[in-house]
Amino acid sequence: MSAHTTVYLDGAFLPLAEARVSVLDRGFLFGDGVYEVIPVYQGRPFLLAEHLDRLERSLTAIRLDNPLDRSRWEALIGELISHQGPGDWSVYLQVTRGSDDHRDHAFPATVRPTVFAMANPLKPPPAAWLETGIATLSQPDPRWGRCDIKAITLLANALSRQAAKEAGAVEMLYLRDGLLTEGAASNVFVVHKNEILTPVADTRILHGITRQLVLHLAQTAGLTVRETDIPEATLRDADELWMTSSTRAVIPITRLDGQAVGAGRPGPLYRRMTDLWQSALARWHDGAALL
Repeated sequence: MSAHTTVYLDGAFLPLAEARVSVLDRGFLFGDGVYEVIPVYQGRPFLLAEHLDRLERSLTAIRLDNPLDRSRWEALIGELISHQGPGDWSVYLQVTRGSDDHRDHAFPATVRPTVFAMANPLKPPPAAWLETGIATLSQPDPRWGRCDIKAITLLANALSRQAAKEAGAVEMLYLRDGLLTEGAASNVFVVHKNEILTPVADTRILHGITRQLVLHLAQTAGLTVRETDIPEATLRDADELWMTSSTRAVIPITRLDGQAVGAGRPGPLYRRMTDLWQSALARWHDGAALL
């Protein structure tokens, strides 16, 4: 991202190099804020309503009123994209509780949220990931109990991803009380005995928008799919594993903790899902609603 790239901060579009936030901002001091990431294809935000719904839920969960109504968010995102030029983009939105004149854990008496937005080029996953799959590791889930909130407090996730990277893996999968939760930056699907399984969308996982669409596509296509608790034994006995995220869609996992997943290559249900995904994307480009 260039210093001349246009970003949005508290009502103004300006070059990134000129964007400034107070050192007393609660996002800086406490990680007191939430964020959202929205893929943009050919200048059009993908599943925008669902992403803005999730942003609203995150704000409500941290007791912060949404600083913008739906039409203002849509206008902000549209103008931000127009500044970037043609291509595919990843739009990042962040709202913190704002700044007080001192540091205190309790909320300020008067709250003026800080609103920030930027766009980065949306790069497709490496072709090798799609053809041969990726390697992942697993560890006990180190995060707090409200993983359904898309909070900016991502230290545990960052440490996990760094550990995976240093070991030559792409992602870290989390286990809590003997059950699969999700990845450090992804949701996870397990194919086991011809069933597509994914953890229940409760407080233990982020309610992924891509996850939601994959569930819908599988159900609509008549595939056997179920939201359920997934024991570690089922994870390790999987025929296929996939990870999903807004910026990477659906990626096959073919190695977990150094061991092959299933046959050690992307499986038939993954291939089926990629066909369903590409078909859905084509319908969306033609104006169809997907969810």
